[in-house]
Amino acid sequence: MAQTLERLSHSPFRAKFVLTDKDRAYARAKGKAVIARHAHELLRARVGDAEPKADGRQTPWRGHPVFTAQHATACCCRGCIAKWHHIAAGRRLTDEEIDRLAALIMAWIERDLTQHPAR
Repeated sequence: MAQTLERLSHSPFRAKFVLTDKDRAYARAKGKAVIARHAHELLRARVGDAEPKADGRQTPWRGHPVFTAQHATACCCRGCIAKWHHIAAGRRLTDEEIDRLAALIMAWIERDLTQHPAR
């Protein structure tokens, strides 16, 4: 997990993502368990299928901490997932793959929250 986050941090595109103050407040208010459940649900619904609807455009840029984290961790579309995580497109993601990607998203969110403590 740490190695993947480190590798992603060297991408100028991926490294520019940070949570907004509103997203940080939302994540803190909801708690880790709820945000983790959202990560699983959003991954399954938006990128889990073999051929997701509007692939490459299905993940909004903002509006939920998981959306931002999906872009920061290259979990936003099947093309990015294939390139960065070596999970082939064209087939449904397994529960284990969803779990692994959700854990990465949660690690990224937790790191962002740690780097930007609540005021």
